[in-house]
This record gives sequence, C-alpha cells and structure tokens, in this order.
Amino acid sequence: MSPTTPALAGKLAGLQSSAIRDLLKLTARADVISLAGGLPDAALMPRERIAAATQAALADPAVLQYTESPGWPALREVLAARESTRIGRSVPVEEVFVTHGSQQALSLLAEVLLDPGALVIVEDPAYVGALQVFRAAGARIVAVPLDDDGLRLDVLEDLLAAGERPAVVHTVSNFHNPGGVTLSPRRRQRLAELAEAHGFWVIEDDPYGELWFDQPAPAPVASYSPQVIRLSSVSKILAPALRVGWMTAPQRVCRAVELLKQGADLCGSALTHQIAATLLTDTDWLDAHVATIRATYAVRAKALVTATRTTFGDRVRCTDATGGMFVWADFTDGTDTSTLLPTALESGVAYVPGAAFAVSDSYRHSLRMCFTTADESTLTEAITRLAAAAR
Repeated sequence: MSPTTPALAGKLAGLQSSAIRDLLKLTARADVISLAGGLPDAALMPRERIAAATQAALADPAVLQYTESPGWPALREVLAARESTRIGRSVPVEEVFVTHGSQQALSLLAEVLLDPGALVIVEDPAYVGALQVFRAAGARIVAVPLDDDGLRLDVLEDLLAAGERPAVVHTVSNFHNPGGVTLSPRRRQRLAELAEAHGFWVIEDDPYGELWFDQPAPAPVASYSPQVIRLSSVSKILAPALRVGWMTAPQRVCRAVELLKQGADLCGSALTHQIAATLLTDTDWLDAHVATIRATYAVRAKALVTATRTTFGDRVRCTDATGGMFVWADFTDGTDTSTLLPTALESGVAYVPGAAFAVSDSYRHSLRMCFTTADESTLTEAITRLAAAAR
C-alpha cells in the first residue's frame, strides 16, 4: 500500500511569495543597479556604536537569558517615553509591546483582532507585508485608493454608509510604501473619528516617520484616538538586524498579543533590546545620526526624481519624495511595467512593478523605485538605463 501524503493547512492555498523578495534574487548581479529593494543603506548604519553598545550590554549576564514576553523592561521604558512625546499624551509602559520587528507586531495583531472572514480595509497600492498577513488570517480585504493626501476617506465613508463594517483599517501614514504619499493632518483626525463612530481599529504602520526631509511628519493618527494602534521599529534608523519593533496599544490588546507571542517564540532577545535601549537613550547622538540619514536620503531622492522627470518628461509621472525611501511612478503612455521588467534587467536596472502592490487596481503601468542604497550619479544612470529599456 502506497503511503498517504500528509496535507498542509488549507489557508496556504491563498498565499503567495512576496514578489519583492523574489525579485531581490534576480538583482544580485553586480551589473544591475537595483531600485527594487526596500533596504536602508548599510553604510549609514552605526556599526561602531552598535559594537560598543553590545560590549556594554554583555557586562550584564541577564541579557543572555530569556526576558519578559512584552520585551526587555529597560527598552519598554525608553519606548514609552518616545511614544509619549510623539503621540502627545502619557503612554504607560503597559501599553508598549516589543516584537521581532514591526512585521511580527502586524502578524500577531491580525491573530488578535481578526476572525476568519473579518473585513480589513487596506490602501491601494498596498504594503505587501500587510497583504500577506491579512490573507494568512483569512480576512476579507477591501482596498481604498490613495491620492496626494493619502488614504481616500471619502471612499472609506462611502463603504461605511453602504453598510460595510471593518474590523481593522490599515494605513502606512507617513511616506507610504509603495505610494510615497503622507496622510494629511485633517484626514488623520477624521480617520480617528470614523474609528470611534463605527467601532473599528486603526493600525497605523509607521516605520518611516523619522525619515522626513523638509519638515517633520504630522502628528500620528494615534494622537486622536486610543483605538489607533501604532507600529514602528529601529530598522530604518539603526539596523534591521537588531529586529526590534514595537506596538503602542491599549493594555487589553497588549495582553492578548502577549499570550500569542508566548506560543510563537516565548520572548525577544534581551541582548538586542538592551542595545536598542542604549542607542535610543543617547538622544544627542541619535538626533545627529538620524539627521545624517535624512540629509543623505533627501539628496538621493531629489536626484532620482529629477532624473526621472528630466529623462522621461510627460511620459512618466512620479511622486515628490518628501521623506521615506520610495518614489512611485506611472507611465502615462500605457507601458506595462511587468512586461518591461525583463528588458530592464537586461539593460542593467531593476524596479518593482506596480502589480506587486495591487489589490483592486492592476497598476500595470506603475512601478516603485527605492533611492536609499545608491548615490546620485548611480541613480541617474539607473534612469538612463530604464529609458533605454523603455525605448
């Protein structure tokens, strides 16, 4: 009798690999200028400071031991103080939960807040990591488009008026990935009002908020309502390898997340938590460090936008990069960016086709470009190569 092959869970049938992660495998060639990755510049990561903080942390044997599931207490205290300043109210330590990067926070929240079939509102184009999480949770996903001021609340209000009752609205409020736009202050306040009026949670995903160029990002959506759960991390300002993210949420949400995290990985790393706490506490150094990142990325963003507009003219329309890591662009002549990609790779440049971020709109003529890991001349050359491919 032949053996019967064990089955995998049915929920896997609707999942797919991240197109961005798959594309990174194709852009490892030295002759390809990659605008595809969403990576911070490793050259700007404070390796010497991380090494010194690591050495100091190792003086305490406790950092090599298991820690509390909500996170190393010293780090939670630092984060509570930072979030209090950002949100504009006192955030108790009990409302701060440290996770293995903010992506884990999003994943755990999906388990806590969503039953199978629950409605989740996402932005379109959407952050791919959020789509993966909500699809794995078995949610019903409805997309609301973006414009220059972020999430279109008129469309959301129409959905609510039609009887839709979301459990969660997810927004990348600052310097959107992939759309590059920032949710306006008025819409932030209105979104919080809608959450309270209709009884849904807002997940404010904010990994880029400190990477502003000309002026700081607006006050968080969370400053307007306790029904807003904020996510962030040190990945973009210190180093992704620390895997330190966090959520700021009501205590009952944090307690529910704690129960799930205990089953997932027991706790985070006390060592990397202490390293992050040390660096975040050194505010004079941190302010100067982040200012350097902002200044460097601002120059690169301007170079990419200028090269795109100069080279393509009216053929390509792109966002103004006022912060973050990305520029979103649209071919106005009908060029299909998925079809163009193989030719672009042959020409020595990579990007992410808009279809990778699509929920309802196909974004066949769109693309996302990352400006963080190349200097100005390299970014200009990348657009020259893209223009050659598009010809």
